Amino acid sequence: MGICISTESSAIHGAPEPEEGRDENVIIFESSNVLCETPRLCSVYSKQGSKGLNQDAATFLQGFGTKDAAYCGVFDGHGRNGHIVSKIVSKRVFSLILNQKDAHSKIDDALEKGDENILNHVDKVEDDKGPNKNIQEWEEAILSAFRVMDKEVKLQENIDCSCSGTTAVVVIREGEDLVIANLGDSRAILGTVSDDEIIPIQLTTDMKPGLPREADRIRSCNGRVFALKEESHIQRVWLPNENSPGLAMSRAFGDFMLKDHGIIAIPDISYRSLTSSDQFIVLASDGVWDVLSNNEVSSIVWTADTEKEAAKAVVEAATATWKNKYPFSKVDDCTVVCLFLQKKRNKTLYT
Repeated sequence: MGICISTESSAIHGAPEPEEGRDENVIIFESSNVLCETPRLCSVYSKQGSKGLNQDAATFLQGFGTKDAAYCGVFDGHGRNGHIVSKIVSKRVFSLILNQKDAHSKIDDALEKGDENILNHVDKVEDDKGPNKNIQEWEEAILSAFRVMDKEVKLQENIDCSCSGTTAVVVIREGEDLVIANLGDSRAILGTVSDDEIIPIQLTTDMKPGLPREADRIRSCNGRVFALKEESHIQRVWLPNENSPGLAMSRAFGDFMLKDHGIIAIPDISYRSLTSSDQFIVLASDGVWDVLSNNEVSSIVWTADTEKEAAKAVVEAATATWKNKYPFSKVDDCTVVCLFLQKKRNKTLYT
């Protein structure tokens, strides 16, 4: 499995389905909002592990609403139908985010213009959007979109998602603004230069049941959190009176058996302003982070010959480390998205 490029001839607004390429787990979307001479400084790679079907999915979109915006997402499915859920979410949630962002923008315009036709249909309007109105609009859009996405997953016909679901880590870059949304235990890091060395900054917190605040929420909903004796390092979520299903993350789309017992589809959202020292962003499923550190991943990306090769280099390193570190365990699926914020120094540009 490798990079799958899909090019959409019309604008991303309206969210048409992309044409599928040779790897259905990966979608790359380019909007007509993007000028043809604009470079795509991104690489995506997904590799099936030894557990069965690849349950990971990834999406990259350039021209996300505006020509200077980009969207990246990595989705790690789990459970019997996790491969289906991850693909559904990867193809759908970005359009929901854009739709919600448009809706918030229309409300703001109505506030400025005093348009009663729109305001009469708004239940609640915030008068003060804070110091960065655009960032707050993205946050509100993501929260609304994730809520709708979880409902859509539940309404899928002929798919049992009671014990199946997917994580999601999403990054939106618009100009110098970076918005990060995390649901589950995939991760995003930022590679930045300091004293001529690449330094990783972790942008997300792995949402696992062992986190005190996550465990407290789950237990307050009568869910149970504990690890099995044979895997004492992995905290899992269990039903109140049954040793099932044993979910190893605290937030996810799907997993409706546990939705009344602390598992939520509300992402942890953060943001930061980019600087000239920031070089790239890496999103990856937990199959990568289980065996490679933030420092190792950032170093691999930084030393890759080209942008195009960076994501594959990380995945191949993770796969090799799995086999060496856990020779008797099945290798997990590994998926990586690398978004370069500027051209790699003295390297060939991926266009």
